Amino acid sequence: MSETDGGARPTLPNAVAAMEAELTAWRRDFHRHPELGYEETRTASVVAEKLRAFGLDAVATGVGRTGVIGTLHGAGGAGAGAERAIMIRADMDALPISEATGAEHASTRPGVMHACGHDGHTTMLLGAAKRLAETRAFEGTVHFCFQPAEEGGAGAKAMMEDGLFDRFPVSRIFGLHNWPGLPVGQFALKDGPVFAGAAEINIHIRGQGGHAAFPHHTTDIVVATGALIQALQGVVSRRVDANATAVLSICEVKAGDAHNVLPSEALLRGTTRAFDKGVGERMHAEIARIAEGVGTAHGVEITVEKGDNPYPPMFNDTDVTDFAEGAMRQTFGDAFVTRGHPLAMVGEDFAFMSEFVPGCYLLCGNGDTAALHHPAYDFDDSALTAGVALWSGIVEQALPRG
Repeated sequence: MSETDGGARPTLPNAVAAMEAELTAWRRDFHRHPELGYEETRTASVVAEKLRAFGLDAVATGVGRTGVIGTLHGAGGAGAGAERAIMIRADMDALPISEATGAEHASTRPGVMHACGHDGHTTMLLGAAKRLAETRAFEGTVHFCFQPAEEGGAGAKAMMEDGLFDRFPVSRIFGLHNWPGLPVGQFALKDGPVFAGAAEINIHIRGQGGHAAFPHHTTDIVVATGALIQALQGVVSRRVDANATAVLSICEVKAGDAHNVLPSEALLRGTTRAFDKGVGERMHAEIARIAEGVGTAHGVEITVEKGDNPYPPMFNDTDVTDFAEGAMRQTFGDAFVTRGHPLAMVGEDFAFMSEFVPGCYLLCGNGDTAALHHPAYDFDDSALTAGVALWSGIVEQALPRG
């Protein structure tokens, strides 16, 4: 059991604490060289090179296009099948955001940055792989999964379609996300629903454009667009059960490029979020129904398209969550682990994996930083060693020796 250093942060094993400078250097290197989904060639190459240098038993690359799997056997070898094997997953991709941190290690790629902390997630998992390769203080097999394209590209699904769990069968899977506002060294988890299912919506509106001075010669798609946006605000408030939780947001509107020309086309893009698949399906049916009615009323054509990779709601398995909570309390102490945290409407493609294999996804404190997906966000390097201790503790307790 760990003790606290004045009640602020858990005391970590000396060997893990000593990794801080090395982990910080890795994380800042990843931060300087961000890559978007399915473009993580440099990141994947660095990850694979380090895993081989650590002495892992096998390293597979190109899983789901740019994913990497490192396999490590504990004392006594591989163990007996999936029951003695677990997987820990980290995401690697960055976002199309221009960085505004002003940090010395800021992104060197204009318009691309690690605004969600995947550079930190990757580093923590690499650190755990190095630590566990040195100790092998477990019996069985752990697969370290470095996943591409979490940010809307459904990289988890791509890895599964590439045979992830056939090639690397496991009994349990674990993942985490850093969480601004939760103090560094603190962890939170809950069973049941954690994050919402998320689906992209694209709405095309087409009509007859023309000169702004003669609107009676047109079918004004701008007016239709405004009416549609207003009408869609009633989907959640009037067509979804009040006991359910859902979000419908129109986030992008494009129409026209001149002040005196009524355009002939408009594009709306947005997202739906819900913790229940049925609610999400009902919302999309209502969007299509309302779009048809508005189109008829305004004499325009409206088509609604659902995005290619809707993410399912993410649920934590109760038994796996119970285990993870106990392992975390054993590793850090009760003061640093919270069971239960507010639901969040964010999407997370770990949900594809935890639909297939019982899993637990938890939150790791990132301190008082800018929000996720904000240009001023940066991962707190002081959280890296806590992440290494977390993953090492979960592996050693999930696959105990003897």
